[in-house]
Amino acid sequence: MSETNERWEFYKDARNKWRWRRIAANGRIIAASTEGYAKRSACLDNARRCGYEANEISPS
Repeated sequence: MSETNERWEFYKDARNKWRWRRIAANGRIIAASTEGYAKRSACLDNARRCGYEANEISPS
């Protein structure tokens, strides 16, 4: 279960691949994708397996 003040970021890395990171209320990164994804949907699927509960990707 996720805390209410944490957030998820979805962004493109230097190689133009989609990645995600989970950020705690204190601003520290507590989890991140270990690989880049060509498709946003694949990145979102991976984030869901790691606890992401929203249906859409928020802007980076």
